[in-house]
Amino acid sequence: MTPVAGWQDATDILRDVIDILIVSFIIYRTFLLIKGTRAIQLILGLVIVMFVFALAKQFGLFTIGWIFNSFVSSIIFVIVVIFQDDIRRLLLALGRSPFFKKITYVQETLFYDELVNACVVMAKRRTGSLIVIEREVGLEEFMEVGVRFDAEVNTELIVSVFQHGSPIHDGAMIIREGRIKAAGCVLPLTSNDEVDKSFGTRHRAGMGITEVTDAVALIVSEERGVVSYTYRGEIFPNVSGDELKKVLRELLR
Repeated sequence: MTPVAGWQDATDILRDVIDILIVSFIIYRTFLLIKGTRAIQLILGLVIVMFVFALAKQFGLFTIGWIFNSFVSSIIFVIVVIFQDDIRRLLLALGRSPFFKKITYVQETLFYDELVNACVVMAKRRTGSLIVIEREVGLEEFMEVGVRFDAEVNTELIVSVFQHGSPIHDGAMIIREGRIKAAGCVLPLTSNDEVDKSFGTRHRAGMGITEVTDAVALIVSEERGVVSYTYRGEIFPNVSGDELKKVLRELLR
């Protein structure tokens, strides 16, 4: 083997490795975004359809094969229609920077203290609230109907926003990159029919936003005076301040 041929082979191998790594990264990121959401169920449905189609081909079932062949021929269009929201969120998530990219370690520590303290204070006062923390998937579309902010996370400010006298206390507050960006936002409610009937609109909205994004939602119950959080569409009720701080550090790391 000549040196030129050896160099060419090494280049081809490197190109193939880079190609595989890029595809693997895209698949991995896509899985992280849809993990725990309704998209997983839709993907399983498509897998079942493809499996039945393969069986129909194998056993010569003409009618079923014709039906599924028509479906498979337009599978790209079907995927785009079904997953249009997920595809949009995936594109929005690409290139997003870490949550704490613009603040120092001291500010990060204060962020956790102020946010958790606000939740504890509101729980004691039985002040209902819903706070959503953006992670990688952008929440810009949900801020459009809210009131824009650009303020540091501060206990007094958060508590004042959710006071009954505040015109935006019924909506959700959204935090991005360690700062309050909007309040009074309207969120989608969960589509899960098995949610405990004791959970009100705030809890259902907290679950709903975490079903369609990778955000974390903090909910303070006005009726029970307890703090809960939701992630990936699942609710974790009645957590203490220390537990909440630990969870936030893990999820926003």
